[in-house]
Amino acid sequence: MNQQIVQANYNYKELLCYKKAVVIYDLTYHFCNRFLVKYDRTFNQMIQAARSGKQNIVEGSIDKSSSYEMAISLINVARGSYKELLEDYTDYLRARNLQLWDFNSKEVTAMRKYGIEHYDPQTFVRLAENRNDEVIANMVIVLLYQEDTLLMRYLNSIENEFQLNGGIKEKMYSLRPKTWLH
Repeated sequence: MNQQIVQANYNYKELLCYKKAVVIYDLTYHFCNRFLVKYDRTFNQMIQAARSGKQNIVEGSIDKSSSYEMAISLINVARGSYKELLEDYTDYLRARNLQLWDFNSKEVTAMRKYGIEHYDPQTFVRLAENRNDEVIANMVIVLLYQEDTLLMRYLNSIENEFQLNGGIKEKMYSLRPKTWLH
């Protein structure tokens, strides 16, 4: 029996939550460069929150092969970064007296559908190029809610995988020769 304890790296780029994270990062970068002052603290905070969310998905999915606990922790850190970014976008709209789309509006419904059907970051950036700050902020807000749903599903799958397969200690123990017990 020649099982591996640590599996080859999982292809995180295939995760829907990673693909959406790239879209959120690129749209946030575009938004900040168009509508915020580069030397404003919010400019850096928003880009770093978008980056942190994406990078923690990468690290969590890789670390999953040796530590489910670390994977769950990092995916939760990603969720926290996205909640912070959500607050920045809603603060932006509120502080400028711009409209936050109603949850049941036709705009949110259309953006939800678009966000489910598309994952190419350039498609979203092209869509944003001709939109104003209110529309882009609302677009990203819808994507952030979708991302949170995807991350919760990913967390559930990690938990289920742990329940089925156990952690690295169980794998290591099962591979040890049982002769020392006799």
